[in-house]
Amino acid sequence: MGKISGIIAVCSALFFMAGVSSAQEQDQLFNQVEKLKIQRQGYVLGGQLTEDQQAIAAKNPLEAVSKKVFKFRDKNLNIVADKETLRVLVMFEQFERLSQHQVQGKVGELFMAYEDPTISAHDKVVYWAWGKKEKFTAAQFDMAREKKKPLAIIATVKFNSEIKIMDKNETQAIGDVYYIISSDPLLKFFHDS
Repeated sequence: MGKISGIIAVCSALFFMAGVSSAQEQDQLFNQVEKLKIQRQGYVLGGQLTEDQQAIAAKNPLEAVSKKVFKFRDKNLNIVADKETLRVLVMFEQFERLSQHQVQGKVGELFMAYEDPTISAHDKVVYWAWGKKEKFTAAQFDMAREKKKPLAIIATVKFNSEIKIMDKNETQAIGDVYYIISSDPLLKFFHDS
């Protein structure tokens, strides 16, 4: 019986240590993402909500899919934050039925905030990607793709439009758009909860 108790104690200690290690990893990743200062309307990806932002969250709650997070809206901006640390995990906005000119305006706002994108695709998707220290350039992305060495991306801003952004043949088009600011590595900690 003593042997079984010893095995259970060792297993419990290992599970506890794995949990501590995972929590430390998560905290370290939050800090790395926060240092990138990717922000929107005063909210910083990976950063902790201020008291004013917490008050806005309390007044404007939205339904969240995970028990570990809460979601709220500040004007058009939707924010998802970790319940335990009050740190921002995701920010996104959605816009319906925009003209091509309006879509260009929304992309322009993101260009002003984050400068040149890392990738543009099909004239409908614009993507900014950051590593641990800085935003990756288009040249860095192309080089990594050429060498078949994926970039170590820890945060992204992705803009997606139903209509082409610059195509002169679509100047009369109307479509929905959204952008999302997130960290896939951080979201993995919250995925199955």
